[in-house]
Amino acid sequence: MSWSPHDLGLDRPISRRDLFDGIAVGVLGGALGTTIAKPGTAQAAPPSVTVGGDTAEALSVPHALRDGRFWTHAGEPEPTGESYDLVVVGGGRGGVSAANAWLRRSPAARVLVLDNHDVLTGPPPGPSGPPDAVMCDAETFGADTLVTTTGPGWADRLPVAEAARRDLRLLRDDPPDWFPGLTAEGKQERLAELTYSRFLLEVCGTHPDVERFLRTTPSREWGYDARAFGAVDAWGTGYPGFAGLGLDRDKPSRYNSPTVRRNWHGPVASQEPRLDERARLRLSSPVVLVRDGARSAVVGYHDGHRVATVEAGAVILACWSAVVPYLVPGLPEEVRQALRQAVRVPALHATVRLRDPLAWRRLGVERVRWTGAYWCATEFAPPDSVRLVATPCRSELGPDAGSAAGRRELAGTPYEVLEESIRDQLARLLGPVGFDPARDVTEIRIDRWGHAYPPEFCRPWHPHYPDGPFPADALRGAFGRIAVAGSDAAPGARDDAAAVAAERAVKELA
Repeated sequence: MSWSPHDLGLDRPISRRDLFDGIAVGVLGGALGTTIAKPGTAQAAPPSVTVGGDTAEALSVPHALRDGRFWTHAGEPEPTGESYDLVVVGGGRGGVSAANAWLRRSPAARVLVLDNHDVLTGPPPGPSGPPDAVMCDAETFGADTLVTTTGPGWADRLPVAEAARRDLRLLRDDPPDWFPGLTAEGKQERLAELTYSRFLLEVCGTHPDVERFLRTTPSREWGYDARAFGAVDAWGTGYPGFAGLGLDRDKPSRYNSPTVRRNWHGPVASQEPRLDERARLRLSSPVVLVRDGARSAVVGYHDGHRVATVEAGAVILACWSAVVPYLVPGLPEEVRQALRQAVRVPALHATVRLRDPLAWRRLGVERVRWTGAYWCATEFAPPDSVRLVATPCRSELGPDAGSAAGRRELAGTPYEVLEESIRDQLARLLGPVGFDPARDVTEIRIDRWGHAYPPEFCRPWHPHYPDGPFPADALRGAFGRIAVAGSDAAPGARDDAAAVAAERAVKELA
């Protein structure tokens, strides 16, 4: 079935659009003497679309600083007269952990946290469980076919070649030893040289439909697909095809990435830290300079009107590593090179409220993986919402180059296009059970994260892993009154890595 813009509800006015969509950014117009311009004032009418994440309001000043345009118009920094024991740049997990750790050591300390976003939030946690259905979509297989994967015989219902069905059964039920002449260590070394896609195609010799069907398996959790996901981590995560290798499932390989090693016996629950109420927090305050001085450090941030400065006895940079060289230009070259290697992975998250949530119940599944459509995962979120995830990384280029390329494409994608794709995929998924995308969508929120997931060293892309030396080694130790924290500064990117880096930075400075 094809859907017109009217059928999808796209002819209705929406509430808000981001500045990336071509509406002029006022923050650098003139002499940076006015507040950041707001998007156009389209009339709000249901279903509304709201936006969040790395919006243009949050990124306009950092991008102007990166491009060398900021100081041309910014004017002289203006001291506020404020002084703090610690100023933390970045209010994510690392920044909050750093502020809290400092206050545990010095309960009476004056601590300020600065962040460029308008709320302290980040990408939502990972999936609540594995998918129980796969949409073999038109983008991959020419037509949409929803296949539940929880019962017996599901491979027989896949719209793939018969040879692909046989290969899938073999990978799942009785894979051979693909490396019969190698020791266990040799097999792990061989897997560490391959992506999961290459393993399937080159080692297993599967039909191409098998790789196409399994390609997006890691996308929801990792932000990139099997063309970038390492085969050794696919084995460690339990993907099909490895049971015949005879590898020890009691312990991970030394080549497994930190996250896979950490979750070896199941996902480890982590709790987002809450900022100690004794710390001051200033949102929508992108930091533009950090300088160490004879008696104190100086931190400058744009408050929407001017560059305001505060003095600090210590500064912890818990922001994206790529930003740090623009804030502290005097860093040693080896440190600057290490910071440049931290390439974060982009992601999109959307939440759609349904007028008729029973439509999803009639579908009979909870979580759906898509094999090639823009939004790679859809999941019901009780009582009345659907969560969607898209991973713009160009996985065929690898996690680093692919993330940079995907982020550039994401920045140029209008929200109208994202909205249309959301409605289109929901119509394709739920239309057969009575869902109308124009009638049954009451609200859409899109969070665009150009810098969503911290980088994680993994094979086959980072040959220095696991033995090092790591780029983060160059970040050890304080630079005067300044230390670098954040998960970008740690070999492992997920969950507690940012807190560990923050604790280290506090110890270096306290």
